Amino acid sequence: MSADRFHLTEMRFMKRIVVGNDNPQSIRTEAEVQEQMDLVNRCLSATPRGYILGIEKSFGLYNIGEHQVVLQYAVYHIGFARKPHFLT
Repeated sequence: MSADRFHLTEMRFMKRIVVGNDNPQSIRTEAEVQEQMDLVNRCLSATPRGYILGIEKSFGLYNIGEHQVVLQYAVYHIGFARKPHFLT
């Protein structure tokens, strides 16, 4: 068996990371969205290495006052063999 393969049975910890705006009451800034993407990248490249188990993509159309706003976000489900120390 190759060392780069993984099995779902080995996943002991799962992190759910929302990237984007999922709540119309508190819209995130570009810097906050970038921090979320940086966390996803760190989870996929740091030790222990995480694996993307699933991605949810969604959008919503909201009326805020006189304005119509479209909010988009993606949710990354990242699995780990053990909980990384940087997620405590």
